Amino acid sequence: MAFLSDSELDALLEQLPAVAGQPRRLEELSGGLTNRNIKITTPTGSYVARCSVNSKNLLGIDRDNEYYNSKAAEQAGVGAPVIDYRPDLGILLVGFLEGTTLTNADLQRPDVLARVADGCRALHAGPRFRDRFDMFERQPAYLKVVQEHGFRIPADYLYFSREFAAIARILEATDQTTVPCNNDLLAGNFVDTGEKVWLIDYEYSGNNDPCFELGNLGAECGLSTDQLEELVTRYYGRRLRHKIARARLQGIVGKYGWTLWGCIQNGSSALDFDFWGWAMERYESAVAEFRGPDFPRLLADAQASD
Repeated sequence: MAFLSDSELDALLEQLPAVAGQPRRLEELSGGLTNRNIKITTPTGSYVARCSVNSKNLLGIDRDNEYYNSKAAEQAGVGAPVIDYRPDLGILLVGFLEGTTLTNADLQRPDVLARVADGCRALHAGPRFRDRFDMFERQPAYLKVVQEHGFRIPADYLYFSREFAAIARILEATDQTTVPCNNDLLAGNFVDTGEKVWLIDYEYSGNNDPCFELGNLGAECGLSTDQLEELVTRYYGRRLRHKIARARLQGIVGKYGWTLWGCIQNGSSALDFDFWGWAMERYESAVAEFRGPDFPRLLADAQASD
C-alpha cells in the first residue's frame, strides 16, 4: 500500500463508524518507518489511525497479528484501546493516549526507568499473543530476503555468525520461557503519564524471551550497562546475574538481527530516511560487543544458576 494523501485517507475514514460523519482534524505523528500514524481529533474523541505502507512485506510484518496482539495488550492494561481494524483499507484504529512520548534522554531518569520496567512486566503478565517472535528465527529470514534481492549488507556481516550461533545455543539450552513481548520498545513507543507508561506499536509483537524485550530496549534506548542492570533488577525484583547477562546478550542479538532490517529497508523503502546509517549504527555496536572483553563472561554468566 502506497502512502495516502490526507484527502484519500479522510475518504477512507468515512468507512470507520467511530469517526465517520464527524468533523475531523488530521495530524501526522512522527516515528513511523513502516507505517503512517495519523492522529484524528473529533468532537467525541481522539484516535490514531495506523496506516500500513509496506505492501511487499519483506520485513515479516503480520498485520492480523498486530491487531490481535494490540487487543491483548489493551487487556493487559498497558496498550491503547483498539477501536477498529480494517485490513482491506490498511487501517488499525486505536484510541489516542494522553501523556508524554518518551525520548532516550527521559530513560536516563531512574523514576522513568522504573515505570518502564513495571510496564514491561504488566505486558508480559497479560494474555498470550497469537504468534511468536524469535530473533534467532527472524535473522535468518531477513538474511534470506537480503540475499535473494541482492541488498547491500556490511562486508563482514557473516563473519560474526559464529558468535550469534554461540549465543543461540546457550540461551536456548538454559531457558525457553516466553511471554507476550512488544519486541520493538524504542523510547518513542512509550507514552508516560507520570504514574504509568503505556506501550504502543505491536508490529513486531509475539511471545518471546522476556530478556530480549529488556535487552533490546536497553540497546535501542541507549541505556548504559549499569542502567540495563537496574532495569533487569527492577523487572525481576532482585539482582539476578544470569538474567542480566541474558538481557545483555539478547541486546547484542537484537542489534545484529535488526541490522538486516535496516539493509532491507535501505534496499526497498521509498522513505527519505538513512536506513543504511541506521543499520550500521546497530551493526558496529554489535561487533564491538562480539569483540569486547565482556563477551566470554556474558556467555558464562548466562549459564549460571546465580
